[in-house]
Amino acid sequence: MAKDKELKKGLLRLIERLEPLLPPSDDETDWSAVAFRWRKKQYLGVQAGYLEPITRLASVSLENICNVEKQKEILLKNTEQFVLGLPANNVLLTGARGTGKSSLIRACLFKFAPQGLRLIEVDKEDLKDLIDIAQKVAGKPEKFIVFCDDLSFEFGEGGYKALKAILDGSVASTGENVLVYATSNRRHLMPERMSDNLDSSLDENGELHPAETIEEKMSLSERFGIWLSFYPFSQEEYLRIARAWTLFYGGSIEDPWQVEALQFALQRGSRSGRVAFQFARDWTGRTSLSK
Repeated sequence: MAKDKELKKGLLRLIERLEPLLPPSDDETDWSAVAFRWRKKQYLGVQAGYLEPITRLASVSLENICNVEKQKEILLKNTEQFVLGLPANNVLLTGARGTGKSSLIRACLFKFAPQGLRLIEVDKEDLKDLIDIAQKVAGKPEKFIVFCDDLSFEFGEGGYKALKAILDGSVASTGENVLVYATSNRRHLMPERMSDNLDSSLDENGELHPAETIEEKMSLSERFGIWLSFYPFSQEEYLRIARAWTLFYGGSIEDPWQVEALQFALQRGSRSGRVAFQFARDWTGRTSLSK
């Protein structure tokens, strides 16, 4: 009996030591979470991925995202269609930095989370695992947005062709409960050079045929059913956002608020929504401290 107890204790200790070396099973995933990250780790020499719940979410309100009303309307409608089980498209949001692309996606999550919307954040390098991710959520009643922020590729990167095949053209399907929402500063997701146009040609009817290099660069972005473009803000639009965030944080709009807001943007070389948000936090904190 004593030997049996010692043997059992030894086996339990061995299991406890081996457990961290094994990938978590799907049964261990906390499906009550609203958002997840796709993580990759090495387990006994084999790389495996798993869904890590995000416990602390940065709350974003749709009302606080200004100057992109048309983009907001289109993204909300597409997301609502998806949540209701209606046909919906993958979405690519491109344009100037700090104009609310990522914030708009997170705001959609908060709006539709009570209706079963979930978000999975995936790094660009791991987009080739999209089919594996889709298999893990297959059969779940919730709808999952795979979110890739700041997506862009250089020549020769493997994730480019993998994502292109997954979005449209692969035999494998991501299923009806998965969509891809991606943001990028590049409209075609790859660097564009003047030299790419040199091989373009005209046929006998005078129609322009882009070079193969240009066709290849456009082929990925075209696989997104919806393109939403975001443009740099004017001075008036920048001040409007800064005002909204200042009031949100309980700050006062008084002299020299406008002058300081413009100086803050000038120092950073940008009148983006992100800069307006940063100014509002700075101004509210400083003025509150002085009082």
